[in-house]
Amino acid sequence: MIRFNRFIACLVLASPVLLIGVPASSQSRPDLDALRAEIDAGVTQVTEKVVAWRRDFHQHPELGNREFRTAGIVAEHLRSLGLEVRTGVAHTGVVGVLRGGLPGPVVALRADMDALPVTELVDLPFASRVRTEYNGQEVGVMHACGHDNHIAILMGVAEVLAGMRERLPGTVTFLFQPAEEGAPAGERGGADLMIAEGALEDPRPDAIFGLHVMPLPTGSIGYRAGGAMASVQTLYITVKGRQTHGAMPWGGVDPIVTSAQIILGLQTVVSRQADITKAPAVVTIGQIDGGVRSNIIPDSVVMVGTVRTLDPGMGEQIEEAIHRTAEGVAQSAGATVDVRLTAPLPVTYNDPDLTRRMVATLERIAGPGMATEVPPITGSEDFSYYQQEVPGLYFFLGVIPDSIPLGEAAVNHSPYFFADEAALPVGVRALANVAVDFLAGGE
Repeated sequence: MIRFNRFIACLVLASPVLLIGVPASSQSRPDLDALRAEIDAGVTQVTEKVVAWRRDFHQHPELGNREFRTAGIVAEHLRSLGLEVRTGVAHTGVVGVLRGGLPGPVVALRADMDALPVTELVDLPFASRVRTEYNGQEVGVMHACGHDNHIAILMGVAEVLAGMRERLPGTVTFLFQPAEEGAPAGERGGADLMIAEGALEDPRPDAIFGLHVMPLPTGSIGYRAGGAMASVQTLYITVKGRQTHGAMPWGGVDPIVTSAQIILGLQTVVSRQADITKAPAVVTIGQIDGGVRSNIIPDSVVMVGTVRTLDPGMGEQIEEAIHRTAEGVAQSAGATVDVRLTAPLPVTYNDPDLTRRMVATLERIAGPGMATEVPPITGSEDFSYYQQEVPGLYFFLGVIPDSIPLGEAAVNHSPYFFADEAALPVGVRALANVAVDFLAGGE
């Protein structure tokens, strides 16, 4: 899931890095050129299927923890390829294990399956017309973040690698995850529940890879070592005043004015109290609820916001500053305040060594000048939970055709979000190649 207001689509050309290492014994070294050629041939054969799967999933989107149809199609496909398949992981998740014919390490590949409560406005022959109930409201449903592409790409990777299993040096675990966008109210879901229910066990991966379609040029690949996507916390602030008549404000304590002052004060948390030379950070109030009519000063106001950080230390400092600012402003007005932040979704942190080893692979797949280092993104991704368990690399696949200027392209989560299908075979090649290159040269 990409949770953000705007993605900076500017890329910075990365410097070449060392190639992935190979096993010490030359006798045990797989013929990488042959494996790569076999991947290319397999991608050519499976591309038409990948496009068809993507269109089907796009037309039939399902919300988090409700991906029943999607999971059924995925599981049936993996079983048809002869994989070991587990279903019902974290409600609707599917785990498939492909054991290669040669000894080697274990690598995991992940795709998220859920859609968003967004009504599609893109004019496509396979546009979603699905409507359902979400947290008590009737909503449209759309793959507005592009997870339909992720599912289809990973299904294609599974078919390509299954076709060469006898020559595969190691094991590949395929993780099809529900509820990356968040579970419905009152439910648990997503990557942390996948992990809790054993998705990373039997076998335990040595590394994990994933990708996300983004508003970048079609077929380009963006990557970043270290903090690539932000940690996120939801911020709840309740200001308690004393209700009075709007004509006699001195008879009470106004929580609306106090809330306005707190909001202004929070603007200094990042601009004046955080060392932004370390990493970007964002504190945003996106919801305010208080009052019922014009001539009544209410008893309380509730505010809800989001806090985004790319450095764990900064996250702690910003949380302390939010408490200090809100409590100080409230006290000066004679009000009281309750400040609560949810537990942080971790930073999506790409293991620097693993990233360096895989850059050459990404450059080879994308082509000259098309695999580049990108700035950090203040959107968030629960792929970060996997990266806390094993080294991981999460990279971005461009899906905006040349006919659409990048500055005019709809971003993820927009009802107008559109993904160019020409990027799909690039995604299949990228995930298949990082998996095989890691297996052939992993420790």
